[in-house]
Amino acid sequence: MHIESKLPKVGTTIFSVMSQLALEHKAVNLGQGFPDFEPPQPLQDALTRAMSEGRNQYAPGIGIPALREQIARKTEQLYGRRISADSEVTVTSGATEALFSAIAAVVRAGDEVIVFDPAYDSYEPAIELQGARAVHIPLTVPSFAIDWQRVRDAVTPKTRIILINSPHNPSGAVLSAEDLEELAAIVRDTPIVVLSDEVYEHIVYDGAAHESVLRHPELAERSIVVSSFGKTYHCTGWKLGYAVAPAPLMAEFRKVHQYLTFCTFHPAQVAFAEFMASTPEHYLELPAFYQVKRDRFRQLLAPSRLKLLAVPGGYFQLVDYSSISGLDDVAFCEWLVKQGGVAAIPLTPFYETAPGTRLVRLCFAKSDATMEAAAERLCKL
Repeated sequence: MHIESKLPKVGTTIFSVMSQLALEHKAVNLGQGFPDFEPPQPLQDALTRAMSEGRNQYAPGIGIPALREQIARKTEQLYGRRISADSEVTVTSGATEALFSAIAAVVRAGDEVIVFDPAYDSYEPAIELQGARAVHIPLTVPSFAIDWQRVRDAVTPKTRIILINSPHNPSGAVLSAEDLEELAAIVRDTPIVVLSDEVYEHIVYDGAAHESVLRHPELAERSIVVSSFGKTYHCTGWKLGYAVAPAPLMAEFRKVHQYLTFCTFHPAQVAFAEFMASTPEHYLELPAFYQVKRDRFRQLLAPSRLKLLAVPGGYFQLVDYSSISGLDDVAFCEWLVKQGGVAAIPLTPFYETAPGTRLVRLCFAKSDATMEAAAERLCKL
């Protein structure tokens, strides 16, 4: 039986490919972006307790009230925006589901969505499944900043969403308050929706504040903001995220969400509601926690022939390997995992048209032992 693919360009994600190669070649896996350490023990205990107390059936489709209330409280405390837990927050089955639900809710066939390359690989398939087109604007290398004039030039009457990501995956670049002002000026007096992927919101370094669109009143009124519990609490496998949006946008978002996953893992929602209430310092201390790892990883790699790019946010280190190899990034990553014993992620899969740079992404959300083992191998290249 022949089935014409709706996503003919899509194969197995590069993250799965590199993780499988790492397993086959017993390489240190700095590819896929997940911690190799455990979530806080009290959070694990709360999850176990929720299951033992019978919270194992369907949760409310939009998320349990206690968790939505904690999200609303955190949003006001961190970003100064008071939101309704009832009408402006939805708990989702991970951030990827939230991104898909947002795009499916807003985008129609023939629309355009502006994305910035290198772009996370789930964006474009979600756009194409709506019969829409992703308009790719490359970020400037090596700072990975947005050229706002290029954005102005790319906006057309068909532009439905501008999709931003800060802190940015894979580069770690962060948007400034001035960037948000530029974005607000572009979308003002238009029907354009801002979709803001902020899953690394609590991992910003050197004393900087995360400039969420929720801090910007004008943008907040036309934005869907996506966040991740997995990134914040070191439990990516629990697949829990959430979206915040004004009530009219959230109403449309929920229409898609209810038929995509209906509801999300109930015991984890109970656990997060409890842990957020008892331990709000966790996400406040996260920048310092990961900055120690960032600085340690960079120190370990300093003797290597890799050129380290700046890391303002997120838990990825981009490195330029051009002094080691002339291979393209995909070929280099294959060589690195097989011959060097370390798994990395090439940047080419994040681009519509790759710029030919010799950059790969390494994840430092790892234990000291993992970072040391990887650095020892990388320093031998």
